[in-house]
Amino acid sequence: MIAFLAQALGALFVLLGAVLAIGGGYLLFLGGSFYYLVAGLGLIASGVMLFRLSLVGVWIYILIFALTLVWALWEVGLNGWALVPRVFAPAVLLLLAILVIPALVRRGGGRAVLGGVAAFFLGALISGLVVAQANRPEPPTITGAPRAAGMTEASLRDTGADWPAYGGASSARRFSPLTQINRDNVGQLERAWTFRTGDIPDEKWGAETTPLKVGDTIYLCSAMNKLIALDARNGKERWRFDPRVSKDWIPYTAACRGVAYYETADTVGAPAPVAAAGQATLPIGAAIPPPPTTLQPLPPAPCSARIIEGTLDGRLIAVDARTGRPCADFGVNGQVDIKQGMGEVVPGMVSITAAPTIVRGVVVTGHQVLDGQTNTAPSGVIQGFDARTGQLLWAWDMTRPNSAPLQPGESYTRGTPNMWTTATGDDRLGLVYLPMGNSAADYYSADRSEAENRFATSLVALDVTTGRPVWSFQTVHKDVWDYDLGSQASLIDFPTATGAVPALVLPSKQGDLYILDRRTGQPLTRVEERPAPQGGVEPQQRARTQPHSLFHTLRPAKDLTERDMWGMSPIDQMVCRIGFRKAAYDGFFTPPTSDRRSIQYPGYNGGSDWGGVAVDPQRGWIIANYNDMPNYNRLVPRAEADKKGWFPRGDPRAQGKAKPEGAGDPQAGVPYAIDVNAGWRQKFTGMLCKQPPYGGIRAIDIRTGQTVWDRPLGTARKNGPFGIPSMLPIDIGTPNNGGSVVTAGGLIFIAAATDDLIRAIDIETGKTVWSDSLPAGGQANPMVYEQDGRQYLVLMTGGHHFMETPAGDQVIAWALPAGSGA
Repeated sequence: MIAFLAQALGALFVLLGAVLAIGGGYLLFLGGSFYYLVAGLGLIASGVMLFRLSLVGVWIYILIFALTLVWALWEVGLNGWALVPRVFAPAVLLLLAILVIPALVRRGGGRAVLGGVAAFFLGALISGLVVAQANRPEPPTITGAPRAAGMTEASLRDTGADWPAYGGASSARRFSPLTQINRDNVGQLERAWTFRTGDIPDEKWGAETTPLKVGDTIYLCSAMNKLIALDARNGKERWRFDPRVSKDWIPYTAACRGVAYYETADTVGAPAPVAAAGQATLPIGAAIPPPPTTLQPLPPAPCSARIIEGTLDGRLIAVDARTGRPCADFGVNGQVDIKQGMGEVVPGMVSITAAPTIVRGVVVTGHQVLDGQTNTAPSGVIQGFDARTGQLLWAWDMTRPNSAPLQPGESYTRGTPNMWTTATGDDRLGLVYLPMGNSAADYYSADRSEAENRFATSLVALDVTTGRPVWSFQTVHKDVWDYDLGSQASLIDFPTATGAVPALVLPSKQGDLYILDRRTGQPLTRVEERPAPQGGVEPQQRARTQPHSLFHTLRPAKDLTERDMWGMSPIDQMVCRIGFRKAAYDGFFTPPTSDRRSIQYPGYNGGSDWGGVAVDPQRGWIIANYNDMPNYNRLVPRAEADKKGWFPRGDPRAQGKAKPEGAGDPQAGVPYAIDVNAGWRQKFTGMLCKQPPYGGIRAIDIRTGQTVWDRPLGTARKNGPFGIPSMLPIDIGTPNNGGSVVTAGGLIFIAAATDDLIRAIDIETGKTVWSDSLPAGGQANPMVYEQDGRQYLVLMTGGHHFMETPAGDQVIAWALPAGSGA
């Protein structure tokens, strides 16, 4: 029987060797590594001898394994994750070879051989385990750095007992001054209450909700825009309003990231004077009454306090914060249709997934325009509505000379860049900061107007009174990589030699963090224009240079190389290496191509995405979680795309269900569709082609831009080949979506990763000090509040179909035990 097993192993060696030799020969032809061809030929020789029941086959394989170790250490050194595909599978084969030795020797003559080989394997295994933990240095720390004394709040309400805005306060720092839960007692956290919205879409799930808390009430929206109020003490439902959004209007994801809270007295000083384009509404130093430090009890008048949300079908809804009844004085029966003036809108093409931003009584809203469908998609116009009446005050359509509402017979310019994420408001300056996206055909630029080329992938500051641009700052010139700005800007006070400057932190999908003067848009830290790769399908359109922030970037310092390719074994790693060699790749900003794949690194998930960053104003630190994955793209000629059935949403010729963003987007109206392999996943195993980590979290000193600490975010427990969870509690650093919250208790709370955990991280060290398993994916930003002297941490666990985390509808609150002094 054992002789048969030896021959079977020999046959397996021959088969694996043939695959490696053929693929390795092709890789060598493409200019890649020689190893796979040599290893394949050696494996074939070993297999033949094993099939003949010759001990020589074992010796040949021992030599192959020894050479593999030498080659692996030469290529990647003591990088544990990089060594996994190079060493682990060959070590398993070595073990199998040892087990069949008794069939290859007679009368015990092979005992010495068996013992020697076993000792070699044991040594290799121990070395592998040691190496797997190697190259994981303690995060660097900044010692002796002076701490910030705090930052002023630019909005009416700050965080504390309440969490009054999507980003905590209008400054979007995601910081809580509460200290009851701290590094010493966070291990005692327990679930205080759980609420279920009852709203789990059958497909395309991803609620992404961050609740608000004002007074003794929590306000949230479900995946399909049901507005819900909860008792902040116990999570019990107080009221619910259903705007009855049809599932036909779900874009790629059924998501409602948040709502806005407004009281009719929410203004700062007198109405701002009208400002001409290019001028801020109020000069710095103007006399403005300070914001109130405490909340007043809710007035008895109906809708004097209201909750405003945007819906997936493009409506603004306003309801009474106390009762949930529609506000009769807002629009028509409490709602306004933002699609007026956009012309034909196919269901799902226009949707509001982000929380509205309210500045000086003006509700500012953008909307998601479904990516990659057609270059005549609905307009990306930004609109400002009166928070009391719902009246349209202005509409910024970037190709129009002013922001006045449309006249009869006019319509907004189709296909212009949109703002699908969350704006930031500055009540003191009367400005709203818009992180803009790209034009309707993300990966083709020849048909864009001058205005689109100016404002796409830019942060634009509008005068909230007039809707006119005051300044703009562009992060990508003529973007054809879907590098739209997904993160909300965070308002800070930036320390300079002459004192603190009102500034903002702007994260980008490229990983760059920019520090801008929020009055003028001028960079307060160095930004350098560097030469960018040329070529692609429209070389005359490519910008000669692209901006790079010299303050800080979350992007790796080096471009990808063939050695960065990964897999679970040498075979799938070899396949990725072949893919790398076949693709067009000239580094950062490689232009898209149609004759072959091109590599985009980082991919469109960031860097930073919609979760944004958190800011600790006391320490003067930025907390940024990020992704570190490439995309593997190809522009598909129109005739080929039509043959595949890639037609825009609403076109009766469109075939099949919606795919992940970019994976077969038609881009009708331009010469090419786009096919994006997001994260560059292998077709067979489902693993990513780039070696881990795929995501991390980092603390950054605002004064210097230096890294305080950096670590992978997310374990391998829910990830593995073929979609099978490995359940390994190893910090692999997974893809992540969602952001963090920082508290004065010295903690960072974050879920976001694909391991379905929420964790508390010690802000000083970057180490996890508490975690809890979630019933569904935690792709949402947490929030923190206090009620009746007890501090709570809250997270929506809705999961995310694109991240492949389980769907859910649970809103979970954690707190210290009731008898612990909380």
